[in-house]
Amino acid sequence: MILNFDITEKKVSDIDADIEIVFVVDKNFSHKWVEDEELLTTLGFKGESEEVCFLPEKKKLYVGLDSFDKDEVRLAISKALNTLKKTEFKTIKIGSYVDACPVSYIKGLVEGAILGTYEFYMYKSEKKDKKEKLLLISLEDAREVPLSLDHAKKSLQEAKTIAEVTNNAKTIVNQAPDDMTPEKLAEYAKNLAESLDDVECFVGDEEFLKEQKMGAFLAVSRASRHTPRFIHLTYKPKDAKEKFVFVGKGLTYDSGGLSLKPSDFMVTMKSDKSGAASVISVLEGAARLKLPFEVHAIVGACENMIGGDAYKPDDVLVAKNGKTIEIRNTDAEGRLVLADCLCYASELKPDYLVDMATLTGACVVAVGEYTVGLMGHNSKIKHDVLKVSKHSGELFATLQFNRYLKKLLKSQVADISNIASSRYGGAITAALFLDNFVSEDVKDKWMHWDIAGPAYVEKAWGYNQAGASGAGVRQALYWMSGKLSRKKH
Repeated sequence: MILNFDITEKKVSDIDADIEIVFVVDKNFSHKWVEDEELLTTLGFKGESEEVCFLPEKKKLYVGLDSFDKDEVRLAISKALNTLKKTEFKTIKIGSYVDACPVSYIKGLVEGAILGTYEFYMYKSEKKDKKEKLLLISLEDAREVPLSLDHAKKSLQEAKTIAEVTNNAKTIVNQAPDDMTPEKLAEYAKNLAESLDDVECFVGDEEFLKEQKMGAFLAVSRASRHTPRFIHLTYKPKDAKEKFVFVGKGLTYDSGGLSLKPSDFMVTMKSDKSGAASVISVLEGAARLKLPFEVHAIVGACENMIGGDAYKPDDVLVAKNGKTIEIRNTDAEGRLVLADCLCYASELKPDYLVDMATLTGACVVAVGEYTVGLMGHNSKIKHDVLKVSKHSGELFATLQFNRYLKKLLKSQVADISNIASSRYGGAITAALFLDNFVSEDVKDKWMHWDIAGPAYVEKAWGYNQAGASGAGVRQALYWMSGKLSRKKH
């Protein structure tokens, strides 16, 4: 589906459209736009969240939702548009509601519409014709007075950008391993930089990794026929207020290495580049929104494969900061790539440092498929990120560091082991491993987002399709935009 949007100050009744979407929050159907109470009751429609009642002969589509919270609006519009996806209706109108904050409502509509109708058909031999539809949003009954048309249209464009870059991250992740190799991901980043203002891209190869003494990153990559790439995107507007550095795990495929994964667990491992896709898309969003911050996206891109040159359990690797790492499991490879990237990122002296990674199955066990595990030392920064969730719609849960789990990473032969000596608390011990590669002056500015759960789910959920979700992109952009709003006030 190709979606276009427009906002008007006309009343809903004065807008000429093929069909109207009506949201139902009051279970008694008391809103003035609900004109089919008797028919809805006969059909058993109760107006519950995610419930849809399509009355084509009335040119009405009723959708239930629990409230006008932004994420409820995202979910409701997604359900509505997917119901209309195959129809020939081309123009769709929807009103604003007196109980809804209009800016939040508009953003929820636009984000939910774009995110919820995303499709990935790259590998289908029979291509579908995408139907073009126009969603007309009326400002009638908007609670906030005055809400200028210009302000409303600005909110629409911001939401459109955030949703589009999230979908771009999905497309990177959904592509097959041989179509999105480290080289191809680097090429994508270069092309992106050329298309954006104030953005530059540096790509380093194996020689660069050797110069930087990134021994952990190099070891993971060396058994693959696809050579590694170090990607560094920089968005640097004039008079940037603060510096945000995002580091993404870019395993374009992970077989587990010599600690080979069972075959069932290898399926979906194209998703191990989700952190990379997200940080690249965060930078794209920042540049397109023209945020007044310096933003860096750093990606360690490689494959973890098997072969005569594969790194091995019992190897001892030396990271960029000189720390030695005993390898006890080659399937704990993402943290090795991130270790060297975090050393590099620390040298940029960021005000905020965030790594995003599909790092541990343990995090999925701890908080479920749909939630990101949030870890770090600074309680205030973590709290700020958690507050953003109600706006971004992404679910985050804090996992606490403690001294006892840290002891489980001790090695008898090196400075640290790449896995803990206990299976319990695996998401936290993985983050504590990464902590060793964040410089002391940056530790209080660093957060680890384990996106292993929501980054790639094999069944549809909410307004997310089966496959990649672009986890972390909206959260990061809402977090940065929110900091800007607070500074203005």
